[in-house]
Amino acid sequence: MSTYKDIGVEKVGHVGSIEIRRPPLNFFDISLINQIADALDEFDGDIEIRASVLSAQGKAFCAGANFQDPARQAQEVREADKKGDPADSLGAINHLYIQAVRIFRAKKPIVAAVQGAAIGGGLGLAVSADFRVTCPEARFSANFTKLGFHPGFGLTTTLPELIGKNNAELMFYTSRRVTGEEAYKWGLANELVPQDQVKAAAMKLAGEIAECSPLGLLSTRATMRNGLADRVMAATNHELAEQTRLRATEDFKEGVKATEERRAANFRGR
Repeated sequence: MSTYKDIGVEKVGHVGSIEIRRPPLNFFDISLINQIADALDEFDGDIEIRASVLSAQGKAFCAGANFQDPARQAQEVREADKKGDPADSLGAINHLYIQAVRIFRAKKPIVAAVQGAAIGGGLGLAVSADFRVTCPEARFSANFTKLGFHPGFGLTTTLPELIGKNNAELMFYTSRRVTGEEAYKWGLANELVPQDQVKAAAMKLAGEIAECSPLGLLSTRATMRNGLADRVMAATNHELAEQTRLRATEDFKEGVKATEERRAANFRGR
């Protein structure tokens, strides 16, 4: 296995394991998404690996884009007048989404071990997996509209396909946090276990998958996910256009600042 800066990668029997190591909140950027995509490519090239688990250290699975990190945001707000965009720490979002689509093009089943918050793009990352194992303490949130933003990471396609259009609309329009129990009820999570058992349960599920014929798995998954990566790519193209437009608004800057200050935003529709 290759060595990566922000993820730990190992092989356990026929299961590949990817652990995000940016605790406590595991904010993502292009580099992290690229590393995950590279590791999945490596797994695809290893005939011994038949399934994989995506997990994370710390209290969150992935709290989304790192412009929500209060420490970063404090500096970015001070510099906002100069650079005009508190999301610049993400890098070019189009490049981020190119890497995200690579994850959807992975050939082998992925189980996400969601032991904590999966927020914004972090929710998109969790939904990129075939299955999710979670716990009551976890929270799932598409909090984009609370930031004055538009959903991204392909969620406008993947989330409705997973939990139904109306439940997805509810998550998008309210930006509410969905509990682990609600996620399990909605089908957003496949298994609900105690928090300290999430990764073990995910490894067990991946191990069960890995007991099956590798050729049969590849063939069946290709059929079941046929066209998904292309649909996600089309979705991210539209999402990017809307996010680019909204990133220039006063409401977006206010939404990010309000999130940092843990208060209700004073949106003005401009």
